[in-house]
Order: sequence, then structure tokens, then C-alpha cells
Amino acid sequence: MKVRLWTVVVMSAVAAPAVAQRLEPVPVPASAPDLPLWEVGLFGGAASTPAYPGADDRSQRALVLPMVIYRGKVLRADRSGIGARLLNTDRVELDVGFALSLPAKSDDVGARAGMPDLNSLLEFGPRLKVRLAETQMSRLRLELPLRVPLELGNGFKRQGLVFEPRLVAETGDRGGLWQADANLGMVFGNARLNQYFYDVAPQYATAERPAYQAGAGLMMTRLGVSLSRRVSPDWRLFGFTRYDNLSHAANRDSPLLRKNSGWSAGIGFTWTIHRSAARAWE
Repeated sequence: MKVRLWTVVVMSAVAAPAVAQRLEPVPVPASAPDLPLWEVGLFGGAASTPAYPGADDRSQRALVLPMVIYRGKVLRADRSGIGARLLNTDRVELDVGFALSLPAKSDDVGARAGMPDLNSLLEFGPRLKVRLAETQMSRLRLELPLRVPLELGNGFKRQGLVFEPRLVAETGDRGGLWQADANLGMVFGNARLNQYFYDVAPQYATAERPAYQAGAGLMMTRLGVSLSRRVSPDWRLFGFTRYDNLSHAANRDSPLLRKNSGWSAGIGFTWTIHRSAARAWE
């Protein structure tokens, strides 16, 4: 849900909502230069997104967080995400990834007035990545992540499952001066996850917001692009934009799904304060 990862552990990239609001990783060039094993520094960013998928209210957020990058043989926390490599061959990689969605307070969202807030969702699960094509400086891969969202602030209550198959095209220059990617995918949620966002229980029903029970199925299709550029050995700037289409969503009849599409955009930076002399595992 790709809903895309503001974490206190690592943020080398920004994003917006995926099933709430999440950060998309900054791409890594297909032919990466020799990189340090670890880096520490700061990550900062600002983004404007829908309050949740299908909302007609928007949310703007900005923050600065500590950044830790670690490029181990198994454990990885870098610009392509956070996780553990379980399998890594020339064409196929299997890892365990993590993501964190941002919350939406009902007091700030007209459609959810009087309803419970949407808390942050901590997501984790396996991700299969299959390399489809590669040139010297570009590559195309298929990603098949399956994640379990746990609701923070509510005893880590499980909120269903999310499956987000997507195609990712990456490119960059040989020295890592600039990097870019484009991705196209679909987001599917089971009944419990869709209910978290789109259910209206009878006690919250009003004349303008009738009761509704959400079901499993497609949540949205998604197209995103991102670009980053190194401006010095320690500083990198990045930006992203993303378009979500919910016109074919399984729960488009929910009174909480107010818009059939939504745009997200953001900018940010990473500042490396210190890096190791040891080189990364690849």
C-alpha cells in the first residue's frame, strides 16, 4: 500500500498515501557505483496528498527525521526500501519489506466527521522482485509485494491484507548523479482492509452518509514517477508525483469515496553526515 514510509529508522525517499499515506523510495540506478556499507544523516520532505484514497480533503505534511542506510548482504535499509533479502539471484529477489502509512484525523476530513480516526498502519510482508529487462543504465522489473497492515495506537490490531503488483522502470547515470523511475501498478485489499477505509457503521450513518459495508477487491490503479539528483557528495534532492485512479474500485459506492482520482506530489532531501569506509554488499 504503496499508503508507498515515513519512518524514524530510514527515509531515503518520500511518498504519499497508498492506502492512507506512504512514502515511495527514491530509485537506485541500474548500474550503481561503489557504495559505503552504511550512512547516517537526515531526511526531510514535504508532501501534499489526499487525506486517504478517494478523499476530497487534502493533507499537507512536512518533517525532518534521522536517516540510517545499511546495505548488508541480508539486512538492507537503503533507497529501495527496508527489509531482509531471503533470495537474491541474477533475475529474482525475495525480501521482507516494511512500510508505514500516515494517519488521517476525522476532525480534518469532512466525509468522516464524527467517525473514528484513521491511525497509522505499519505494513510488512514478503516482496518478490523479478527482473524483466536490463541495459547498461536502465532496468525493468515486476514487483509482487504482499503486506499485513497493523494499526498503530490500537494495540497493533491487524487490518487485513494488501497486494500491490506493479511494473517499475528505473534509469540513472553511471556515477549516480541522477536517478529516475516510473511505476504502474494496482492495489488490492481484502474485505477487512477496505472496511477500515470505506465502511460506515449504522451508528455513524447520517442523511448525507448512509451506512455501507465494504468488500474485498481493487482499491485503485496507480501511476507514479520520481526523480532525484545529487548536488554534492553529501546532499541529494528528490521529487515525486503520483496519480491514483479509483473509478474501478470495488467500493466506489461507499459514501466515503468522494473522488474517483487523486494526485500526490512531494519534494525532499537527504543529507549524509557520516559514512563507513567499508563497502556495501552486492
